[in-house]
Amino acid sequence: MHPETLALHAGYRKDETNAVAVPIHQTTSYQFDSTEHAENLFALKEFGNIYSRIMNPTCDVLEKRIAAMEGGVAALAVASGQAASTYAILNLCRAGDNFVCSTDIYGGTWNLFANTLKNLGIECRFVDPTDPEGFRAATDDKTRCYYAETLPNPKLNVFPIKEVADIGRELGVPLIMDNTACPLLCRPFDHGAAIVVYSATKYLGGHGTSIGGIMVDGGNFDWEAGGDRFPTLNDPDPSYHGAVWTEAVKPLGPIAYIIRARVILLRDLGSSMSPMNAFQFIQGVETVSLRMAKHGENASKVAAYLNGHDKVKSVIHPSLHTGEAARRRDAYMTGMPLCFGGLCGFELKDGKDAGRKFIDSLALLYHVANIGDARSLAIHPASTTHSQLSVEDQAASGVTPGYVRLSIGLEHIDDILADIGQALDKV
Repeated sequence: MHPETLALHAGYRKDETNAVAVPIHQTTSYQFDSTEHAENLFALKEFGNIYSRIMNPTCDVLEKRIAAMEGGVAALAVASGQAASTYAILNLCRAGDNFVCSTDIYGGTWNLFANTLKNLGIECRFVDPTDPEGFRAATDDKTRCYYAETLPNPKLNVFPIKEVADIGRELGVPLIMDNTACPLLCRPFDHGAAIVVYSATKYLGGHGTSIGGIMVDGGNFDWEAGGDRFPTLNDPDPSYHGAVWTEAVKPLGPIAYIIRARVILLRDLGSSMSPMNAFQFIQGVETVSLRMAKHGENASKVAAYLNGHDKVKSVIHPSLHTGEAARRRDAYMTGMPLCFGGLCGFELKDGKDAGRKFIDSLALLYHVANIGDARSLAIHPASTTHSQLSVEDQAASGVTPGYVRLSIGLEHIDDILADIGQALDKV
């Protein structure tokens, strides 16, 4: 079935009461049928519910639905997009290891990788994605994975997924793609990515009501072939009675990566998604195809409007890309014709003070840190989302003093443009 259909039907048809809507299983624990049943569950001899820190039936439906939409084999729901990014790396990296990451990523992820993981002994090596060969040059025998964003916030230059994935597969290194800004618009597994992560908080949920994240295992990477490169998956795990994950779950399919994330990281670190949030995300996913189409239509019109405004120095939106950036856009954002997502950025001619003045003058658009809401949103990254970065790191990630990021919502386009126009008049 097509992804739009899977968004409504994958992972659930009805429950034992014949309910069509997915129930909210607001429970911590599950009754074991017998001591043998309990032992089999804990030993992974059979799958089932143990404790809602590790799995929950409502979360399970969301996981199955997103995995089906992405073309993956299994997924794991967690408490936030940051948790998904953290687990994606920690599932492969230990102290002394490194991974290679695109410079074009969200500021919070940059801080996580450059500082918090560094303090855990894991090195992040940032490279400019305009040259995919930079990933090869930064790789050594301690490199466990590559990481990038499909449509990076704030640069909005589509990442060269296949080029980097091909380099990684040649060297035995998997590519992890954050696809937060592009549900249905891009399917990274189709281009060689091994793992996909989402902040479900954004477009998947779509209504600014819940925080959550998703990890999806493509089932397309041979972890065993990597041998020494992936000790977390190929060496006996002392925290789970010596299980070798690539062997332990082999009868269940190519899901070693996602199973380890669930029964080790989620078990021990506990960033669980609540069943209520999972229910909210399921509701959002059911309409994501309609919303992404409208987000894309409105954002392209906003970009065109800003591109002709005399107070705007430059506009960043995929519809305006040329050259190699346009080629990558056309190669990877193929899910909906001429739909390039709901994000749009622009640089004001008068710099940081103008950016702040524009934000303070908005009446309809919300001034919030989120993206992907049904409502239109705006923020000045240099003084907020990327303010913890140095000036040099801000520049590397695409944030300049006068840059404003817009997340265009579902309002009537005339009302969106009217509010942007009156705010620009006051700059």
